[in-house]
Amino acid sequence: MKNDLPQTLKGFRDFLPETMAVRNYVKNLFVEVFDNFGFEPLETPTLEYASTLMGKYGKEADKLVYNFQDQGERQIGLRYDLTVPTAKVLAIYGNQIPMPFKRYQIQSVWRADKPQKGRYREILQCDIDTFGTSSPIADAEIVAVISTVLQKLNFKKYSIRINSRNVLKNILEKSDIKKDQISALQSLDKFQKIGEEGVRKELVSKDYTQAQIDSLFKYIKIAQPDENLQAVFNAIDMLGVPKNVYVFDPTMVRGLDYYTGTIFETYVEEPKIGSITGGGRYDNLIEVLGGPSTPAVGTTLGLDRIVDCIIELNLLPELPKTKVKVMVANFGQDTTDQSLELTSLLRQNDISTIFYPDADKIGKQFKYASSKNIPFVALIGSDEAAKDEVTLKNMTTGDQITIKQDKIVGQLQKQ
Repeated sequence: MKNDLPQTLKGFRDFLPETMAVRNYVKNLFVEVFDNFGFEPLETPTLEYASTLMGKYGKEADKLVYNFQDQGERQIGLRYDLTVPTAKVLAIYGNQIPMPFKRYQIQSVWRADKPQKGRYREILQCDIDTFGTSSPIADAEIVAVISTVLQKLNFKKYSIRINSRNVLKNILEKSDIKKDQISALQSLDKFQKIGEEGVRKELVSKDYTQAQIDSLFKYIKIAQPDENLQAVFNAIDMLGVPKNVYVFDPTMVRGLDYYTGTIFETYVEEPKIGSITGGGRYDNLIEVLGGPSTPAVGTTLGLDRIVDCIIELNLLPELPKTKVKVMVANFGQDTTDQSLELTSLLRQNDISTIFYPDADKIGKQFKYASSKNIPFVALIGSDEAAKDEVTLKNMTTGDQITIKQDKIVGQLQKQ
């Protein structure tokens, strides 16, 4: 029988250590900013009842939910996003959580989507949300977090596009589009991809009249923020977000059905990868899930797309390939005990250390340390062992010194 090589499923990815270093750098920076803004961590299960997930996103998005029957004949699904599962948490525990509640969540989600650049079937999603307040300041804080994160990641050319479902509803009403508003918005949501002419053609195919379509674009072109959205913009200014990084965009829709007010998306000029953040206000979702009426606003920061941009644009500082500072060499059984004691001593003093497990030729051990970019190798051979000494080799310069074993911690802490 032919033994086929294992493969990674299409739309899923394996991350080797060098890529993980970038992903962890970005994730840790996210958490640092989230903490600074007062958001608290939360996690939800990988699997939810299908009834929790389905019917919340819209017909098109519902098709992308991985759902199936488990061994207990329950209909369940993989998380499609983090917003609905968190709304479920608020529906269950909302009366026990002091409001307003600011949470962040960093977990994988799964979508049965068609894979392409910047679009995967497994995504590490990073969300922030504020629950329990309708204040426009909460909306503005989301924008401030987005701007802070992207500035810290050295993004220069990006645009946070802001709109409101209420503004869009008003435009539709003025355009005499009172029925099938969701369908009209679904077409307008494609504006960034297919432009005005493309949206016009799609609306014609859906039997909207020419007068309705002309009115729609007429009112879009003269649209202004409503009173609430203007209050959001004022708060954004007061929070110090640069004026050149955000803009009112009355064509921006956000496709998910649960949005009720302010909505936002962020795009970069290069690479052409789609939105890298997206979110908005969803004041009815928790109540729909059976919980108390709880206003909510939040956004997703697309770590996968952001990392793709960072790698393509070379935005990060040079990251070390490893956090290991010392490799303790292996000279065989005669000195193993002392070498392991040294390894333990270094770790106890917060010096990241590995012990080379096999008594290979020392040249091979040096080659391994170099391939991993480990800056120092500690050697305890028979001569060093007899004198309670250790030789420390600097793998960058090739220099080496021999010192007492009890002095090595201080020596490395100075490096």
